[in-house]
Amino acid sequence: MYLSTMRAGDNARSAGPAAEPATAPAAGIRQRVPAAVLALGMVSLVTDVSAEMITATMGLYLTAGLGLGYLALGAMDGLYTGATALLRLGGGYAADRLGRPKHVATLGYGVSAVCKLGFPAVGGSVTGLSAVVMADRAGKGVRTAPRDAMITHATPTEGLGRAFGVHRAMDTCGALLGPLVAFFILWAIPGGYDVVFFASFCIAAVGVVVLVLFVPNAAGVSAAGRARVSLRRAVSSMNAPAIRRMTLAAGLLGLMTAGDLFFFVAVQRQLGLPSQVLPLLPLGTALVFMLAAIPIGRLADRVGRWSMFVGGHVVLVAAYLVVAGSLDGWVFAAVALCLHGVFYAATDGVLMAYAGPAIPAEVRATGLAVVQTAQALARAGGAVLLGALAASLAVGTAFLVFAAGLALAAVLAATRLAARGSS
Repeated sequence: MYLSTMRAGDNARSAGPAAEPATAPAAGIRQRVPAAVLALGMVSLVTDVSAEMITATMGLYLTAGLGLGYLALGAMDGLYTGATALLRLGGGYAADRLGRPKHVATLGYGVSAVCKLGFPAVGGSVTGLSAVVMADRAGKGVRTAPRDAMITHATPTEGLGRAFGVHRAMDTCGALLGPLVAFFILWAIPGGYDVVFFASFCIAAVGVVVLVLFVPNAAGVSAAGRARVSLRRAVSSMNAPAIRRMTLAAGLLGLMTAGDLFFFVAVQRQLGLPSQVLPLLPLGTALVFMLAAIPIGRLADRVGRWSMFVGGHVVLVAAYLVVAGSLDGWVFAAVALCLHGVFYAATDGVLMAYAGPAIPAEVRATGLAVVQTAQALARAGGAVLLGALAASLAVGTAFLVFAAGLALAAVLAATRLAARGSS
């Protein structure tokens, strides 16, 4: 089995100092992505199939099923986006403190898998559903920073953009397949929501098994290094001017980023699409993201990761303008979704590829968690703000305001807030 070969190769590399993979020859970057990255990509692919089976119809359920307005939709979107924020810090610090990012990531993936069984258990209780969603997002928060730290440790610095691009492409492939699997189950078994939930749990469990068996147990830092990773040291490491500027810029851009849930609802309503297609709109973004992640990641390694990250937000400004223009038709909807997918390809993994080398290895998971948390909290606030603007003004006007705000934030990030010597 190919994964067995991957595991053997990475275990051999992990016998040396775990913080040294960046010294690999540059020529190897063109030949292959580290096996640990491919294994983590497979874990993310399988897990996203599971997750998207459940979340694909959430926007339609909240708006058509529960009749929520724009303000409530924005608040729910913000809660969903921000629920992982603080737990990212806990997961990142635990990975650094214990020196076992794989173990912490496994806990997060395991929690999310078990939560899939909670959906049929709580039935139609809104409180129960909210609790299950929060627990599921908690698992995501715990696992994200340790996973990205493992990718950074396993990859030569020169190839981080490509490695994160490969991982995000595999992750997004799962996001693309998940809704299709759910719709196929419901087509074959009308009303079979419990079957969807159980199938989602089984698929998530497969992801946990792949993580346990095929991702190497590289700690990332030596035992001596772990002894020095105190909370005070982790906080002081994050206080470096370059890291502060990077985190502030990522947060500022995040504040002007619409949540996915609201974006897809706006595309459907503003561009005159039938409500029945709303659950399928994320597939357009996911397909473009999957196809563009690797080439954009490789390009970011060559032209500069921070420039690519900021440029991705400029692409999102264009997507906002399409939505604000209310230009009816499938063509404009396709344009908006393509721009949305390119935005994710140019920002999601690229930011982690940029941030990883800037953070000391012994506190890397914590540092990545700090950047992710700032971005997640800002996006949560932005989702609530966008919902309030849409409720008080209009959806088109709200997106025009966000387009102007995001354009200004991109200029600031590119000129004043970006760390020097961006790569």
